[in-house]
Amino acid sequence: MEYIYAALLLHKAGKPVKEDSVKAVLTASGIAVDESRVKALVAALDGVDIDDAISKAAVAQVAVAAAPAAAGAAPAAAEEVKEDKKEEEESGMAGLGALFG
Repeated sequence: MEYIYAALLLHKAGKPVKEDSVKAVLTASGIAVDESRVKALVAALDGVDIDDAISKAAVAQVAVAAAPAAAGAAPAAAEEVKEDKKEEEESGMAGLGALFG
């Protein structure tokens, strides 16, 4: 996670996200640098519009936050269905009672 934060910090500062700059940020923050992870991060970010990726992540986060509200409506609908079934069963039981009464 520190590697991504380093890349975001560099991007926010307007600096290019390159191997040496990511290493410098990590070293300055006291983190032991893993060369292969730095190379993988820089390669993964090559050609990526970081601002666009951040805005898409923000939109996705809003959608995820809205999902529980929509899910809250589903149990209420399920309760209504259960109540309807109970009423049908009760009315059916009264009919059977009349057969043996």
